[in-house]
Amino acid sequence: MSPKQQRGEATVERALEAALFVYAREGEQGFTVSAVTRAGALSPGSLYHHFGNLDGLVHALVQRWLERLMTPLATALLEADSAREGIRAAVRAYLDFVRDHPDAALLLHSATADRHGMAHAKELRDAQEARLSPLAAWLRHRIATGELADVSPSLLESLILGPVVATARRHLTLGDTDLDEAARELPERIWSAVRG
Repeated sequence: MSPKQQRGEATVERALEAALFVYAREGEQGFTVSAVTRAGALSPGSLYHHFGNLDGLVHALVQRWLERLMTPLATALLEADSAREGIRAAVRAYLDFVRDHPDAALLLHSATADRHGMAHAKELRDAQEARLSPLAAWLRHRIATGELADVSPSLLESLILGPVVATARRHLTLGDTDLDEAARELPERIWSAVRG
């Protein structure tokens, strides 16, 4: 890799770190190009060069952290010996991510990420396709064996992750939800809703 490419990668990394820092500290209202460039000691030109605009920066940031959330979640699910254990492992992996990366979790569960996700749903899904295909196959297999309810994989995904996402949002915004309690309680309640 050339020195110019290395500088470019370092700039992208600094911009993404600064963007997450600004979002976590200032929220959506304070998430501006000038705030990010100040926090990352970047020029506005370099930000525009690498990301195009603020939406491009949000896209790159959401993509980065979605991947960092989905990797351990997928691993946990796919390595489980049963559907029940897979659900338990996936719930724990998700809640562990929220605990270990609160700033990124706040971004991923924000109105900013929701709007971005709605506007770029297919693009985000396509970018995660390599990771999501094995999960869909895992769901289809578990449906075929009778372990999971015979409903569409997309509905199962909502039934499994919906309560976890809602719990994470409540924890991040209100702070009145204990993640350890959620990790103990949610898997069995979710299992009751999706078992075959």
